[in-house]
Amino acid sequence: MNALAEKLVLYWAYPFVRYALVVGLLVALCSSLLGVTLVLKRFSFIGDGLSHVAFGGMAVAAVLGMTDDMPLTLGITTVCAILLLRTGNNTKIKGDAAVAMLSVGALAVGYLLMNLFTPSSNLSGDVCSTLFGSTSILTLTLREVWLCAGLSLVVVVLFVLLYHKVFAVTFDEDFARAVGTKTQRYNFFLAIVIAVVIVLAMNLVGSLLISALVIFPALSAMRLYKTFLSVTVCSAVVSVCCAGFGILLAILAGTPVGSTIVAVDILVFLVFCVLERLLGGGRA
Repeated sequence: MNALAEKLVLYWAYPFVRYALVVGLLVALCSSLLGVTLVLKRFSFIGDGLSHVAFGGMAVAAVLGMTDDMPLTLGITTVCAILLLRTGNNTKIKGDAAVAMLSVGALAVGYLLMNLFTPSSNLSGDVCSTLFGSTSILTLTLREVWLCAGLSLVVVVLFVLLYHKVFAVTFDEDFARAVGTKTQRYNFFLAIVIAVVIVLAMNLVGSLLISALVIFPALSAMRLYKTFLSVTVCSAVVSVCCAGFGILLAILAGTPVGSTIVAVDILVFLVFCVLERLLGGGRA
């Protein structure tokens, strides 16, 4: 046990370990706040679709030779998030079909562009790292940490300020529209924020694992709690704890950070399912 503690102290001295922890905790917090709303609105897979769009954006940035792909990827993902919402409201193309169209299309086009135009000698490694998260935590820079901190602060503040509106749109959008709430505006807000969170999370967990980061904490909280506020708070706590433990475990075991965090999320979800059975239902 002492050896484990000494190893943690030793790793903590390295800046890249602190960077990974800060970014991981912030991304986990933001994704958990949005995850509750997305699960309740039956739109969980918007994260999966937009993560593939982000992969396509990164491929375009790589083809253009951009050293910083964040602005372009964020712009493309945000635009597609808005288009996805508008297309999802179309009676001819339902929400799940729209997500599937964007998800498969962006993933295929992105991989095709990288094959055709990227001069990288390790294309398979680049694609694997983007899809499943970096196998190393040495990739985060101080600039990325500050950018993540700033965007995360904006997401949390907006969520707190617009909490009641988000609550109304989540549970009864028709009633919210009837009493004068600009539901389309708040749906756009949710779509844009989830796009921001997805782009931030790609360096940590990869595009294929982002949906797990969004969905599992919310589903775990719903096993024990029933009110929107209690589920949101529990989801945030679970998500942050799982991210922190997953990052530390990945450091000590030398495993991929993204996959380790998701594995911890899955284990916690199973624990919450057992607790639900033992307690005979959920709490208030």
